[in-house]
Amino acid sequence: MSTAWKSTSKETSNDTYTGTMLSSWSRQQKLATIAGFVILGILVGMSACSKQSSKPALVGVSGPEQAPLAPAVTPPTTTTTASTTPAAATKKVHKKRATLVTYRDASSGVSFVYARKYELATGDKAQPQFADMGAAPMNFVQPGGVTVATVALPAALYPGTDFTSAFFNVNVNRSLSEQECSHFAFVDTHNAEGGPADTKSDAKKVKVGSKDMDMTSDFSANAVKQAEAQYYHSYENGACYEFVLGLGTEGYGATEDIKPVDRAEVFTKLEKILTSVKIQPVEQEHVAEKTVASGETAK
Repeated sequence: MSTAWKSTSKETSNDTYTGTMLSSWSRQQKLATIAGFVILGILVGMSACSKQSSKPALVGVSGPEQAPLAPAVTPPTTTTTASTTPAAATKKVHKKRATLVTYRDASSGVSFVYARKYELATGDKAQPQFADMGAAPMNFVQPGGVTVATVALPAALYPGTDFTSAFFNVNVNRSLSEQECSHFAFVDTHNAEGGPADTKSDAKKVKVGSKDMDMTSDFSANAVKQAEAQYYHSYENGACYEFVLGLGTEGYGATEDIKPVDRAEVFTKLEKILTSVKIQPVEQEHVAEKTVASGETAK
């Protein structure tokens, strides 16, 4: 019996010790848990503060990073604009010039069209020339003619031929009546082939474009040189207008390897200028100035 008591006593002692230990560990665990939560709360608070403070820093850093991006995109646009500007300027520089030129004289009212490669002369330099055969004379029945302009074909236009000169010439005489304008001081007696000209009167009526004109021709030559001229008269603005188509040749039959120029082709070029002639009404002031310049009394 006594043995059983002891055993019971020990068991009771063990149970008491175990309950004491459990009670003690539960307090420590509670304190540890509370301390853990406190520390965790502190850490969370610090973490939140650090995140909030880091946001301005990130914004401050991102600003400089984005700034260089704008200039990086701009250079290609500037380069493209600069490359297109010279191209446009080049097109303007290489613009083709017109092959035909229009000449206008306000004093006489005459205008005509000629090729740019031809040579235009006005004023004192406008007297037409048959190369070495001298100047082509006017063909008015009365003096008082004034040279307005002359267009000459280039001397090198027909290489290897006897071509020396060709021209289109304009003269004006304000001292002639309409009847006198229909006549000429001299007429052709021989044609370019050396035979007699087929002329029954000193002039013939011809249609030049939309204009009616009086026309005659003249031919002169020696053993080596020849000069042929066609004269056209038209009366407008109270004045007689004279248009002269001239051709000079030299060397055919006297020099080897020289061929005769196609005379019809040359005169066709000159006739193109003649058909483009227009005569506009002239103000009385211009008429008076021209008349005084020619030595006549202004009316």
